[in-house]
Amino acid sequence: MSEPAKSRDWDKAPIASASQPMRLGLVGRGITLSRTPRMHEAEARAQGLACHYALLDTDRGAAGSLADVIDRAEQSAFAGLNVTYPYKQDVVALLDTLSDAAERVGAVNTVVFKDGRRHGDNTDLWGFVQNIQNGLPDAAMGTVLLIGAGGAGNAVAHALRDLGALKILVADVREGAAQALCKAVGRESEAVPMERLAGAAAAADGIVNATPVGTAELPGTPMDPAFLQPRHWVSDIVYFPLQTALLAAARAAGCDTLSGEGMAVFQAVRAFELFTGRPADAGRMRATFRAAGPA
Repeated sequence: MSEPAKSRDWDKAPIASASQPMRLGLVGRGITLSRTPRMHEAEARAQGLACHYALLDTDRGAAGSLADVIDRAEQSAFAGLNVTYPYKQDVVALLDTLSDAAERVGAVNTVVFKDGRRHGDNTDLWGFVQNIQNGLPDAAMGTVLLIGAGGAGNAVAHALRDLGALKILVADVREGAAQALCKAVGRESEAVPMERLAGAAAAADGIVNATPVGTAELPGTPMDPAFLQPRHWVSDIVYFPLQTALLAAARAAGCDTLSGEGMAVFQAVRAFELFTGRPADAGRMRATFRAAGPA
């Protein structure tokens, strides 16, 4: 497929209705604990819509390549897909058009099938901004250390820029990925080797984990907790568990902390609107998230 074009009007999706059941899905690895299906199905019911949301887990039965999974979903009349780790960047090459946000970030977490074309968007960027503005409105944005330069990390880096971060330090086990992200973000960003995290943390006002480290499937912390200081604010995009090892260590160190719950909810709010053409109720979707039980 050729390089996707920008699109400014594809997001005017047709309004979904109860007479036209909507099929959606999440593509990723190790996603059996995801709360995204519950949020979309419950919000659809609340709005009088019929929705079935499937997990397309490439670790558990979703056979073939990413391209195969996308092809099958489109051929099976799915209205759209959410895309998560590790496919947010790889999926871009399989799409026809990108939103401005997806073009800017270079990663896609929402795909809408419409009129025989595949349209990609990135709702992680908006979701992270909303989470910070609601959960840590007074977070200092002088220098921020971002750990992780994958699809989610790209969205977070651009979100930090939108939030007014003056300098962004990016660390990733793939040093080339960190350098590429700094180039994309532009001014006042710097790639930091993982072995220099102590110095980067000492220079930072805030720290964000945008890696899967800390999930139930990949427990641990993305950095040595000894680097944390009480003046830091610490945000983790992981939401299962909500109390990651990093956030637990940050609280113990006296830091202000923010879990991945808000980002998970807000990105779903924006994705629901893209899928259905209807605004979603963020409070209702957060209640559904929490009703699933402790994460």
